[in-house]
Amino acid sequence: MSLTLSIPFERYIQALTDTLTMVGISASIAFVAGIPLAILLIVTAPGGFLASPRIHRSVGSVVNGFRATPFIVLLVALIPFTRLITGTTIGVWAAIVPLAISATPFFARIAEVSLREVDPGLIEAAQAMGCRKWHIIWHVYLPEALPGIVGGFTITLVALISSSAMAGAVGAGGLGDLAIRYGYQRFDTQVMLIVIAVLIALVSLVQFTGDRWVRWLRSR
Repeated sequence: MSLTLSIPFERYIQALTDTLTMVGISASIAFVAGIPLAILLIVTAPGGFLASPRIHRSVGSVVNGFRATPFIVLLVALIPFTRLITGTTIGVWAAIVPLAISATPFFARIAEVSLREVDPGLIEAAQAMGCRKWHIIWHVYLPEALPGIVGGFTITLVALISSSAMAGAVGAGGLGDLAIRYGYQRFDTQVMLIVIAVLIALVSLVQFTGDRWVRWLRSR
């Protein structure tokens, strides 16, 4: 018995491509911006080798502010900024702006926790050997915290997939948009079920790959 699709198969492919584009670019921006942010939080914290309570509190407050704001609220609040950057407020590229801004502080906090777990004895030993500060960051902090950072990035990717589906509510495109326009507004149960199945498969694949990578890094 063959399955007859209520909408063309190409629409699913386009929606999946849009979701992968949104998540991929947003995650790349979050990774590139989140790591320096996490390092800044670590080195300026009390006891860090560039301790500065004022900078630490200021950066921490900004990070906490973005993390405390629900994504759907942030999405709407950033509409003027999104229009300034992309020239539009709908579509894939318009969604990337709030997705990246939402994911960056989230990932930075997770990376900060991983960096904080690095053995202080290693940092003191590196300082005793006369290593420069950027050497300590590059050769001690980041390699030692790498498994935790990769695990945190996997969690960030899963959160981004969820947020990208939510962004479909305001015309961002992707699988969320397909589920809302056809599954919810047109009561097309088939579309809703297929979208849910694809999202579950996508999240499972990301989590499986991330877990395997973390396991490999810890066994080196």
